[in-house]
Amino acid sequence: MPAAKRFPDRDEVAAVRAEAEQLDAGATSTTRRRVAGRVMGRRVAGKELMFVDVVDRSGKIQVLAQPSRVGEVSLGDIVGVEGLLTKTKRGEPSLAAETFEVLATIRAPLPDTFHGVADVELRYRKRYLDLLMNEESRDETIKRARMVGAIRDYLDGAGFVEVETPILQPRYGGGFAEPFVTHSELLDADLYLRIADELYLKRLIVGGLEKVYELAKDFRNESYSYKHSPEFTQVEWYEAYADYKDTAARMKELVRRAAEATIGTTKTTFRGHDVDLAAFQEVRFVEALDAHGVWTRDESELRAKLTSAGVDVSADRTWSQLADHAYSHFVEPELIQPTIVYDWPIELSPFARTTDGDETLVERFETVVGGMEFANAFSELNDPEEQAQRFGMQETEREAGSAEAEPGDPDYVEALSYGMPPTGGIGIGIDRLAMVLLGRDAIRDVILFPALRSKD
Repeated sequence: MPAAKRFPDRDEVAAVRAEAEQLDAGATSTTRRRVAGRVMGRRVAGKELMFVDVVDRSGKIQVLAQPSRVGEVSLGDIVGVEGLLTKTKRGEPSLAAETFEVLATIRAPLPDTFHGVADVELRYRKRYLDLLMNEESRDETIKRARMVGAIRDYLDGAGFVEVETPILQPRYGGGFAEPFVTHSELLDADLYLRIADELYLKRLIVGGLEKVYELAKDFRNESYSYKHSPEFTQVEWYEAYADYKDTAARMKELVRRAAEATIGTTKTTFRGHDVDLAAFQEVRFVEALDAHGVWTRDESELRAKLTSAGVDVSADRTWSQLADHAYSHFVEPELIQPTIVYDWPIELSPFARTTDGDETLVERFETVVGGMEFANAFSELNDPEEQAQRFGMQETEREAGSAEAEPGDPDYVEALSYGMPPTGGIGIGIDRLAMVLLGRDAIRDVILFPALRSKD
């Protein structure tokens, strides 16, 4: 007989188990329920009774059945069961099967059901086996989805409009990164996979939408690290008539809500440290570097300071590259508790407004936890002439050998010429925030299908 094409009106295993939990030990209810899932345990107790563990995404329940009714069933088969709620004399919530149907037959042997999928690379390459065998992996996938849902709920509730912007772009921008390049036969032109959503979202601010956000896939042609993936997810939002202080307050509230929706608390353990995502510290960029004795505006002096501290600066060709290297080497790794690092050098931030007190600094902040940055925000630059000058500064960086320097975008400059209100904007790495909340040390642990090198 061919397997059934459907199994309608089923109940989630966890809900059925919770109902059966209310029974007295040894009792059977007249309540009938239908469940479906994968067979992950099978034990025969004599000729008249078989115990079958059935698992769906919500949990596991024990099914009591007559072997003659079950027939041939293997570990890994997908089955549908209808029966009565019961509780064994030993107190195990169960379902006494009246009908038992094999819906799909397994053709390949499962990994060891006790150890699960222990090989890390195998878990990445065959995520379906990881999810199938590891309840923790299924649980974390669902928690990540809840985190994203909480982020959407917060921004929607605050009056933001969710939008979609191009993935294929004639010019890439909005971040310091090397892009992926492809070619459009239709347009007879090279296009770039976006590295950020920023410039298109700010065009929408010019257009009068005032509060916009996008939850998007972005792409950067860079190597893997524990916190870097060539394909990643982030949320960016832009809010008219706001600055980076308003954005910082909103970021804190969003992170708090996301944490509580995901793990029920703002306290978590990340990279071996207990952190509280409701308690943010703050430090200025200049003061953070000065505390390590590596702040100076003089390129030669900064190079000498870093060299004497044992930092290899042979690849750093400009002052801005040296300053960024100093920050990533000395400051970022020691920021364990959630920290906002604000007021950055203008050379490192081509899209941010200058501070009122110092035109060499801009209103930008990064948020760091456990030595890892997960958010980057600005009071957005809205003067088209100054923006064109900043693009020129980045061109100097490119000529000095920085492949990641921001390329110019004349169309964006033109958009600014029509007037953009004061605006606060931010990008938050969804994968990195998931790492923090779920206590995972590697970004590939929180991406379902991470990019991997060929095994050949």
